[in-house]
Amino acid sequence: MQKWLPRSLVMLLFAALVISMANIGLLDLPRLGRGALNIGRFVGDLFPPDLSVLGAVTVAIVETLQIALVGTLLGFAMALPMALLATPFLFGPTITGAARTILAVVRTVPSLFWGILFVVAVGLGPAAGALGVALYSLGYLGKLLYEIFEGVDPEVLEAVRSVGCNRLQLARFAVLPEAANNLVAQLLFMFEYNVRASSIMGFVGAGGIGFYLLGYIQMLQYDRLLTALVATLVVVILIDRASARLRRMFLLPTSGGVGA
Repeated sequence: MQKWLPRSLVMLLFAALVISMANIGLLDLPRLGRGALNIGRFVGDLFPPDLSVLGAVTVAIVETLQIALVGTLLGFAMALPMALLATPFLFGPTITGAARTILAVVRTVPSLFWGILFVVAVGLGPAAGALGVALYSLGYLGKLLYEIFEGVDPEVLEAVRSVGCNRLQLARFAVLPEAANNLVAQLLFMFEYNVRASSIMGFVGAGGIGFYLLGYIQMLQYDRLLTALVATLVVVILIDRASARLRRMFLLPTSGGVGA
């Protein structure tokens, strides 16, 4: 009986895959054929790229980087205390439950919705984008950080408790030093991710390169779209490499626990 169970599960999953593909139109061969032709025309319209917009695109990418930087740091500044409040060995179940619920609610809301919300609140432009990215970062960084804190070596925590430290001192002298490496790594990762997230904030009027991407798509200016996409890709690759180098240069020496 047990030997048939894995096979049955695989067959069930395969059947669900086929049914789902049929329902969403991925088994409609004529439609897929027309789609392939449309992609061919689209790719043809991308070339040659229009370099005349490179100046405007560069300014927009710099604005995107500013949105990502401000949003990431503001989000981290909010996420760190929230993550400490969500750590069970620092606070009781009432506080940790409330903190985790808030983080879950914030995390559930898509970044574009936060962008729309702040466009309504503060108007069009990069300020709305930065605030939207900050709220988005709060939700995800908060969860990542309290999971890091929960992984701190219990022996280290017990040693600090044994000298009579309160919760604030426990966080200051045990949790944060032990988690420092992972905190830096997650902050760098979030910035990398937010550069990509900020690139589409312009779709809702929140500034950055997304404003140009959407405009080029709407006006069918695919040659200019290619210029913007390639420029964005180059910047993202450079940020990825710089982030990797920063990790190697500035991560603190580990002393065991979660930082190992």
